[in-house]
Amino acid sequence: MATVTPTETAHTAGLSREQLLAAYRTMLLSRRVDDKEVQLKRQNKIFFQISGAGHEAVLVAAALALRPGHDWFYLYYRDRALCLQLGLTAREMLYSAVGAAADPNSGGRQMPSHWGKAELNIVSTSSPTGTQFLQAVGSAEASLRRKLIDGTSGDEVVLVTTGDGTTSEGEFWESLNTACNLGLPVVYLVEDNGYAISVPVEVNTAGGSISQLVRSFPGLYVQEVDGCDLVASYEAMTRAVRYARERQGPAFVHAKVIRPYSHSLSDDETMYRPAEEREADAARDPLVTFPAWLQAHGLASEAELEAIRASVEEELQAATDDALAQPQPGPATVTYAVYSPEVDPTADSFDTEDDPQFSGSETTMVDLLNQCMKDEMRRDPRIVVFGEDVADASREQYLDRVKGKGGVFKVTWGLQKEFGSARVYNSPLAEANIVGRAIGLAIRGFKPVVEIQFFDYIWPAYMQLRDELATMRWRSNNAFAAPVVVRVTYGGYIRGGVYHSQTGASLFTHTPGLRVVCPSTALDANGLLRTAIRCEDPVIFLEHKHLYRQTYNKGANPGPNFMIPFGKARTVRAGSSLTVVTYGATVQRALAAATQAADEGIDVEVIDLRTLSPWDRETVFASVRRTNRVIVAYEDSLSWGYGAEIAAAIADECFPWLDAPVMRVASTDTFVGYAPSLEDATLPQVETFKAAYARIMAY
Repeated sequence: MATVTPTETAHTAGLSREQLLAAYRTMLLSRRVDDKEVQLKRQNKIFFQISGAGHEAVLVAAALALRPGHDWFYLYYRDRALCLQLGLTAREMLYSAVGAAADPNSGGRQMPSHWGKAELNIVSTSSPTGTQFLQAVGSAEASLRRKLIDGTSGDEVVLVTTGDGTTSEGEFWESLNTACNLGLPVVYLVEDNGYAISVPVEVNTAGGSISQLVRSFPGLYVQEVDGCDLVASYEAMTRAVRYARERQGPAFVHAKVIRPYSHSLSDDETMYRPAEEREADAARDPLVTFPAWLQAHGLASEAELEAIRASVEEELQAATDDALAQPQPGPATVTYAVYSPEVDPTADSFDTEDDPQFSGSETTMVDLLNQCMKDEMRRDPRIVVFGEDVADASREQYLDRVKGKGGVFKVTWGLQKEFGSARVYNSPLAEANIVGRAIGLAIRGFKPVVEIQFFDYIWPAYMQLRDELATMRWRSNNAFAAPVVVRVTYGGYIRGGVYHSQTGASLFTHTPGLRVVCPSTALDANGLLRTAIRCEDPVIFLEHKHLYRQTYNKGANPGPNFMIPFGKARTVRAGSSLTVVTYGATVQRALAAATQAADEGIDVEVIDLRTLSPWDRETVFASVRRTNRVIVAYEDSLSWGYGAEIAAAIADECFPWLDAPVMRVASTDTFVGYAPSLEDATLPQVETFKAAYARIMAY
């Protein structure tokens, strides 16, 4: 069929005819991959499907406005067309759908539509809605920090995409606050299809328009566009990207799209959407309107469009046949990249404990933590330190006039004055903000050492810690890593009541991918923090508030290369009658009780674990096999606490050597009260240990 004579000159926003036809091909390919996955799911050949249908036009437009492998992408599960335009192939997407070993997104570890490819800077996508925003802000912040630190001037832009429903998440608003406050080159693309599963936009969003709500953010460039119109979308995205690339600030594109298919194959939209609404969407379908527009303006003939369709079908069939023939990942690969395959913090290379280079007088844990961070920041310019109140003074004009804050416990005091505000700076009072940004910075090559002021308030960051930080390396099959150190104060014995005494280490030791460290002395804190910073895994570094300034755990500065490997316990006191396995603030109480018990002929061996994940099984088991009795002591609540795992492992491995049950000493199963009498009754005391020693020796 001949080309239709145009009635008017088409407005193409500078896109050539070839680009427009290629865009149509990508849009069609995206839709047909969706359709193929639906078919395969119904044939039980794949196990999940969620479509990007109806979003194709704005997504292809966005990719055309950006630079794959130069710009950075934090996407969500409807972004198939964008990924195809950036360079992912239908073959690779179907590898993901069948869970093939060759899946470039995750090696078969993630569900389909969870995009990720390092070569294209598509950062591994996850399922939790909204976690991508803060990571995208952290990624964009990397550009700012590099410029401030060494003058490196880049023009990369970070694109973060979302559905309309996810804009109700708090992390969305936290990210906008920081992006606007710092003027970061982030482009937000909201793909508004009117529904969050079955919940309509007016229920999710006050006034029904997210772009209206965000217009008050300073420096935010806001546009609305018909996301079913490729040319209009390209113009809007081009303007937004230019605004961010020129470092004018973040941009926000609110694209109205459609959802012609149900939310996923587990959803049936006919249950909550009437026929007329679905028909109205169908009339706007870009896979119908765009080829008609191309024909109407003489940019494509029916024959040309049919040739594109045939080409897409040929590619799709070949990709499907290839994907279905692909081998699944071997079972042995499931543990690959839970932690760094290249850098092992338990290795001898991290063990310089036997050769400290002491200088100066003995000092507190606070001082030696501070000294470690200074040493490491002098060694590695990639290290940045941030969190609530960690700076000496956010207003730099005051730095020469004030002593400096340096954290509520003074652990980071003086760091900003020495290393500058580009590397040491305060964050908003928002824990998810801290961890999410740290992940984004780490992906871009920085080494964030961040502080959560109190363990009691870490919970807003738990999603970022558990679902994002811990899983990043594993879920991307080692394509991406986020080696972040999260310093957090914890624990009782300070008369702090319920909201300043919490522990709960088991919530993090239970999370694969995280290293969990808990020193009890100043010297151990220095050496373990250095290992945490130099390793390539995310680390939860627990600092007990009660231990910060005690006199009994002081140590001298061991020098800038002093390291203690993870998984190496310390035998604090040798003994032959029974073994106590403990950590943190209960170490000293176990020791004090052991000294008193010696007068009664009970010779107690006390082992300080120092690191909780990994823990030193070899040292513990060897001790138990010698003493034949063991108590596991911890500050957390008795039931379901960290010590239960240690006790279970001892029972499994050392049962033939035991002359008594494995016993536990821990806090009561309640909260810590403020009154001294309540705190003392809740937390393990010296007398608690003495009674336990006597009880176990009675067997």
